[in-house]
Amino acid sequence: MPEPVPAAKPEGEADPQPGQDEPLPADGESRSTELTGLFLEKPPENVVAVAGSDITFIAKVDSSTLTRKPAMKWLKGKWLDLGSKAGKHMQFKETYDRNTKIYTYEMKIIKVVPGDAGGYRCEVTSKDKCDSSTFEISVEGDTQYDCFREKTTFRFSTPITYIFLFPFSLIDRKKKPVKEEPEIDVWELLKNAHPSEYEKIAFEYGITDLRGMLKRLKKMKVVEPKHSEAFLKRLDSCYSVEKGKKIVLKCEVVDPDVQVKWLKNGQEIKPSAKYVMEANGNVRTLTINRTTLADDAAYECVVGEDKCFTEVFVKEPPVTITKLMDDYHVVVGERVEFEIEVSEEGAHVMWYFEDIELHKDKDSKYRFKKDGKKHTLIIQEATLDDIGMYHAWTNGGHTKGELEVEEKELEVLQDIADLTVRATDQAMFKCEVSDDKVTGKWYKDGVEVLPSERIKMTHIGRFHRLIIDDVKPNDAGDYTFVPDGYALSLSAKLNFLEIKIDYVPRQDPPKIHLDTTGNMVSQNTVIVVAGNKLRLDVEITGEPAPTVVWSKGEKCPFCKEDTSCHINTEGRVRVESRKDLSCFVIEGAEREDEGNYTICVTNPAGEDKAMLFVKIVDVPDPPENVKCTSVGEDCGTIVWDPPVFDGGAPLKGYLMERKKKGSSRWTKLNFDVYESTTYEAKRMIEGVMYEMRVYAVNSIGMSPPSLSSKPFMPIAPTSEPTRLTVHDVTDSTCTLKWLAPEKIGAGGLDGYVIEYCKEGDTEWVVANNELCERQGFVVRGLPVGEKINFRVVAVNIAGRSLPAILQQPVTIREIMEYPKIRLPRELRTKYIRKVGDKINLTIPFQGKPRPVATWYKDGQPIDAKMVNVRNSNVDTILFIRSAEREHSGKYELVLQIENMEDRATVEIRIVEKPGPPVNVKVTEVWGFNAALEWQPPTDDGNCEITGYTIQKADMKTKEWFTVYEHNRRTNCTASDLIMGNEYMFRVYSENLCGQSEEPRQSKNTAVIVKTGLESKQNPFKEQDMSCVPKFTQPLVDRSVVAGYSTAISCAVRGFPRPKIVWMKNKMIIGGDPKYLMQNNQGVLTLNIRKPSTFDGGKYSCMAVNDLGKDEVECRLDIRSKNEGEERG
Repeated sequence: MPEPVPAAKPEGEADPQPGQDEPLPADGESRSTELTGLFLEKPPENVVAVAGSDITFIAKVDSSTLTRKPAMKWLKGKWLDLGSKAGKHMQFKETYDRNTKIYTYEMKIIKVVPGDAGGYRCEVTSKDKCDSSTFEISVEGDTQYDCFREKTTFRFSTPITYIFLFPFSLIDRKKKPVKEEPEIDVWELLKNAHPSEYEKIAFEYGITDLRGMLKRLKKMKVVEPKHSEAFLKRLDSCYSVEKGKKIVLKCEVVDPDVQVKWLKNGQEIKPSAKYVMEANGNVRTLTINRTTLADDAAYECVVGEDKCFTEVFVKEPPVTITKLMDDYHVVVGERVEFEIEVSEEGAHVMWYFEDIELHKDKDSKYRFKKDGKKHTLIIQEATLDDIGMYHAWTNGGHTKGELEVEEKELEVLQDIADLTVRATDQAMFKCEVSDDKVTGKWYKDGVEVLPSERIKMTHIGRFHRLIIDDVKPNDAGDYTFVPDGYALSLSAKLNFLEIKIDYVPRQDPPKIHLDTTGNMVSQNTVIVVAGNKLRLDVEITGEPAPTVVWSKGEKCPFCKEDTSCHINTEGRVRVESRKDLSCFVIEGAEREDEGNYTICVTNPAGEDKAMLFVKIVDVPDPPENVKCTSVGEDCGTIVWDPPVFDGGAPLKGYLMERKKKGSSRWTKLNFDVYESTTYEAKRMIEGVMYEMRVYAVNSIGMSPPSLSSKPFMPIAPTSEPTRLTVHDVTDSTCTLKWLAPEKIGAGGLDGYVIEYCKEGDTEWVVANNELCERQGFVVRGLPVGEKINFRVVAVNIAGRSLPAILQQPVTIREIMEYPKIRLPRELRTKYIRKVGDKINLTIPFQGKPRPVATWYKDGQPIDAKMVNVRNSNVDTILFIRSAEREHSGKYELVLQIENMEDRATVEIRIVEKPGPPVNVKVTEVWGFNAALEWQPPTDDGNCEITGYTIQKADMKTKEWFTVYEHNRRTNCTASDLIMGNEYMFRVYSENLCGQSEEPRQSKNTAVIVKTGLESKQNPFKEQDMSCVPKFTQPLVDRSVVAGYSTAISCAVRGFPRPKIVWMKNKMIIGGDPKYLMQNNQGVLTLNIRKPSTFDGGKYSCMAVNDLGKDEVECRLDIRSKNEGEERG
């Protein structure tokens, strides 16, 4: 462990003056009270907090003299590293100020619990230096303290932050100047005083922490160490070891032959492979192999009745991320899996979407998977709402990945092909698309094709077919398939081959009839896609039947002469003969099949020849020389060369992909082809190495990928410096100050360049020869009386940033301070107060000479009779003795110095309790229930109505009882009323200030009719009450906001009592706890707890008994919260 930094104290430094604030040493040692070592600020030594509150401890370290970044550890006890406990309860934060080179470390405990009480320590190390600070936390319940506790401790019931150089800075008091008095050693007074005088001396000399004072006095007493008869050298007070490593506990005994026992937490340890006990002369050792967290305990070495103690603290190493998260680029509906690997199995990983932590909820779209060291975040079906940055955090690492989601596009897997058929044959057009749910229509020459006995259209899965039986000449034409909902169409042509039978002489010269449609792109050229099959049917006439010979090329290697090479009737390239037809077939066309083909037909009457050119087209070769030419903060410019071979078809464009270096997952950058050979890739993470590759696309398809580019890293200059201001001006100098750029990035910040030029000039002069590392600079040698423009540029490895320019030129003369309003934080939002409250707003400002402050309300000067204003040199006060509703509005403060001004707006809203609701009435009474309705109050108290309170009272006792509280709707149903009673109702309105002063009573009452007695006549004949179920009140369509529980109701009658079945989208709702089904005397209610958008749909209720059934249904629409607020 590095050597601790000594707490240096200047030679001859005197003890602190009595009455001055002085931190007490946590260990009670007598040492200097000055903060020394690496710490500039330390946490307070003694803190008392109320359970349930939040506490933040802050420590600051000066790194100006350090050679490397300091490492901070927060520990509980002595060696329990709290870094592994980071989570919802404990949070840690580290910030760095580049200007002052000070690191700030924060430890925040959320909702303190009694278990958080105890001793803590913060330890900072840097190479060969270290420093530490101890502090103690006491947790108290939320109860009243006794008088002594109130005088001597501090109690906080709200979240508090400690930022201390001295613990007594907790008290905000103004120190009065103290006359010089002789130095008095307070601790000598306390040591010699009676304990009954401690409190008097403490308050006389300004010591407020009596608990710390008593602790220090107790430890200042010298206690002589107890001599041990059994041990020459005891165990050290504590040991520290990293998890998984070995530790040795060693002590020395007086008698070399004595037997010792080793205890762990009071239990004797037995020798084993884990615990090895050795005796070597007077030395006794206990070796613990492969330590785990269970070995963090108290250990004892026992010799007879003598013991020595120690504690072992096992430090758990931080969990690091060994495999970083990849980016994803998917289409809507695809599954996304963000996967990382960590250094330890069973580690805790926190997932975030942007700044929102993701949890494993029942209704959440996110799923989390753990497999050893692998942790996976799964999104089953990606939507456009999932676009953004996803983060994974451990206590020792962080990684992030970007998800991009594109709209799903329809892909054509098989296009329809041209057909040439003869009379009475069947013609079938077939195509295949990527989505099996897409429907479409067929058109012939722009007119929709309707099905008939001869024309049939089918849709099976992804295949769409148009079948025409018994083809006729009028069926020839252009056929088109148009998918519904997509700007896409597939076209092909139907050619009718008409066979004419003419009576000709027996001798007829042969004739070749070439069909120039179909695959023919010109009169003698046929285009075939590589890998596809070519079948060319050529009609031949002649009497007698002619002989057909197909040949390719100009020289036959078999015939040894300049004739064509004959094509056989078998093989991949072959000729098939039929009556009056010669079929030329190429199976699986290849590039070598391209060339001129000749057909020659002969018979005794003559011969005929024709020549065809078969062109083979293929996907292009991959692009070449892919490289990155320039980079930005989150982008990079990629260039490449077109492919050497375009596949025989013009290039349509390119598709690009990227990936992080070391990853195997490529992410698409574009779905539509990109025509240029220069592309700017965006939305990349600065400081991460990327690789790119490119695909070429023509009408045939996509080429293989190009070779990956050399890895490149997005990096950019910083943003411009912020808040450039003039701090001071003299006759020849101007002092500028500014803040660091908001975005520095992976390139860091090397320094600043300050430039100036005279007003009207365009040539900027550099004021500093070397980069300025501070955030302030004095520009010297300026001409007196000139108006000068200034600008500051930040510089890093990527170059210069945009300049921060002063809005106005500076006149080089004694400074006139620009007016500036320092609006307090609580006034930057809406300032709400109740009617009758006192309003006293103090707003400080600055400016020289003295600014003129003017107040306006809603654009008009304020009325001095309603609002009082007092202005001074440094602030303005707006005072209202008793606030009224008419005081609400926007108040604007204008601060002026000559032609310069500054403005600030404060919005004040005065609220009060609302008036009662309007038109309260009982609308319906049935069974033991009564339905009430009312209208919102005419006076809402100048703020939103948050709910209503409904009460009932029977006319006999007239005692009021609450039926509902915080009811947000303007209607309700009062249930469980008593038969025979008459009830009246009243309703209160509620808002931010509370309930309305007076309720509104219902205009009418609800009478619960008492069933009368009927005498039974003899003989009595029982009436048949059986009836088919019938809904007397149907379900009503509803539209509700997601997240707010709702209910749908209906009423049914029937005997025997029908069985009720609730269904959603014709599916029976089972025992899902989200749904609560109630049946109250035929009134059926389905309660839906906190519905989401997936709970929308058609709900139906079916009543069934032996006589029949009846069913009603309604539609329930679930709106998102944002949509609900906009409608509201």
